[in-house]
Amino acid sequence: METIQFIFTALAAVWLFNWAIKRRFQLPLPPGPKGLPLVGNLFEMPRDFPWEKYHEWCKEYNTDTLHLYAAGKHIIVLDSPQAAADLLDKRSLIYSGRPRLPMIKELMGWDWFFGFRNYDETCRLHRKLINQAFNPTAVNQFIPQIKRATRNMLGLFLEDPEKLEGNLRRMAGETIMSVSYGIKIQKNDDFYVKTAEQGVSPALHIVGNPGAFLVDTIPILKYVPSWFPGAGFKTKAKEWKRLSKVMLEVPFKAAKAAIADGSASISLVSANLDRLEALGQNDSAQEQAVKEVAGGLYAVGIDTTVSPIVSCILALVKNPAVLKRAQAELDSVIEPGRFPDLSDEPALPYITAIVHESFRWRDVSPQALPHCLIKEDEYNGYRIPAGSIVIANSWALLHNEDIYPDPFAFNPDRFMKEGKLDFQSQRDPSFACWGYGRRKCPGRYMAYPAVWLAITHLLYCFDIMRAKDEYGNDIDPPEEFISALTIMAKPFKYDLKPRSEDIEKLIQQGLSAEVDFREFDGDH
Repeated sequence: METIQFIFTALAAVWLFNWAIKRRFQLPLPPGPKGLPLVGNLFEMPRDFPWEKYHEWCKEYNTDTLHLYAAGKHIIVLDSPQAAADLLDKRSLIYSGRPRLPMIKELMGWDWFFGFRNYDETCRLHRKLINQAFNPTAVNQFIPQIKRATRNMLGLFLEDPEKLEGNLRRMAGETIMSVSYGIKIQKNDDFYVKTAEQGVSPALHIVGNPGAFLVDTIPILKYVPSWFPGAGFKTKAKEWKRLSKVMLEVPFKAAKAAIADGSASISLVSANLDRLEALGQNDSAQEQAVKEVAGGLYAVGIDTTVSPIVSCILALVKNPAVLKRAQAELDSVIEPGRFPDLSDEPALPYITAIVHESFRWRDVSPQALPHCLIKEDEYNGYRIPAGSIVIANSWALLHNEDIYPDPFAFNPDRFMKEGKLDFQSQRDPSFACWGYGRRKCPGRYMAYPAVWLAITHLLYCFDIMRAKDEYGNDIDPPEEFISALTIMAKPFKYDLKPRSEDIEKLIQQGLSAEVDFREFDGDH
């Protein structure tokens, strides 16, 4: 009798399993534009500001889970906070892969980069190394380097106030090279920063412009010889691969040399190599992981640091009342003769609201890096095929009118209530601006204080105003941005001057003084 019951139970289980599988494959795909036979929506895919078109389609088809099909690839766009949380956060076990990316990973050799890797054992090791160095407590050891780069930035603006993006890139480059390798960069045309920029720029440009190379749509083209007509991408990939290898090897070699002769300052490389040596685990595989993580930090850190600061300056030029209120708050807290510090953050809620609004208003990465679903899934009655490329439309989430009324206005007051920070009335943008699930930015605890310090110092030290035209009229700068993985405001006119002679002297003193590595030991 027990045997018969077991057989019936087993048969029922098999039937239910087959029924579930059959049912799932009978489910419809999420709504979306129909497309053409074979190629689907390939020729409809937007090249510039794709997140805007995705949102438009979502409204047209009344869905927050959009389906597109492009020459064999299923693409799912998540257009609401709920959909992004349900899939990328709650089901991160199966939604943390990355697309194949033949041009970048296979031809350009960027398969080492943790941002492009599938969520495998090596990726987990990379993220662990980053977390050990940049978790909320450990990151404090790098605050002096961030402050040093910030004060050097002020000197750059004294010398050349019109080089907004250039001065900020120099500051971000100095910060990243210092905390990654312990390298102190040169003031002008630094070799290490230039090497990193040359290695990183092609990859970020390509991944931010999907479809730029046909090989990403038709991977078999990777086998076409470089001399074949139309295969110029192979020559480009070879040169870009060489540049990325130089970016990986050169600063790491310099960091190891400094460690060997005892001149190294604290950095991700020195901290991890010292730890591995103490544990007796300093083998070639572990060292390679440290090298790859250090090389990847420039890729993820340079534009994501510069972009929100540039957006903030643009917003302040267009909203002078916000700047005046911020400076009044700073003047009420910061005693003359010193710079703002992270320890002042609790007393500067409006400044912090400005920083959060800068991340939200022109979100740094409007659609983040795409995820890849590793097995078949079902959501809200729709089938999501295995291997689907899944895109979170962060731009739509951070400009959702139900969460942020008047979402395209720069309004730090949305995060203020009765003179205090308020993330209850309107949500903290961090739910979308740092990524999702297991692929959330591991360096966010270093990036945030770097941006906060840069914006706070600029507001405290400089008046940032509209430029004048030849007739003395104010120039209202346009809100124009470059479409890429990380957006950047196009160059715009502004006027930047020190707020007083005392401030100018303070900046000069800051350039000659060394930051005390013991002066900051609290959590931020």
